[in-house]
Amino acid sequence: MRLNVNKVLHTPESQETFHFEMDMSDFDFGGYYPAIRPVVVDGRVVNRAGVLYCELQADTTLRSVCDRCAKEFDEPKSVSFSCVLAEEKQEEENEDIVVLENDEVDLAELARTAFILDMDTKTLCSPDCKGLCPGCGVNLNEEECRCKKAVDPRLAALAQLLQKDDE
Repeated sequence: MRLNVNKVLHTPESQETFHFEMDMSDFDFGGYYPAIRPVVVDGRVVNRAGVLYCELQADTTLRSVCDRCAKEFDEPKSVSFSCVLAEEKQEEENEDIVVLENDEVDLAELARTAFILDMDTKTLCSPDCKGLCPGCGVNLNEEECRCKKAVDPRLAALAQLLQKDDE
């Protein structure tokens, strides 16, 4: 979605709000297509003392796979982004400034970039997820491990003594 900010650019203390939806179902992130709902983007462009500020919020629901237990789950995702809009850059190194093209800004591109950069590289179904047992592969969140506990080789002699006492 392209937004022409000419009116806001030349009118101090003015603003323009925007609302749109983006389809990111084709977005491939690590072999998965996590965006199961459209990304809803709300925001505004504000002229404060002759400087244009763009603020946006992007919200959707992601289908994720837990990195510990491999369980699929849905989670809400919300991304906030803000930048300064300018007709030309004064400094080449400042990444917080977006240059306008014919008094227009591509809001969909800004939202898409902000969304991608804010994606988590590690996802957990819950903060206290126990994961999978490395021995038997059981999901430790759902049931107890069936593996026989391995004895530390340094304590093997003590384990044999304990077995004799049990008999």
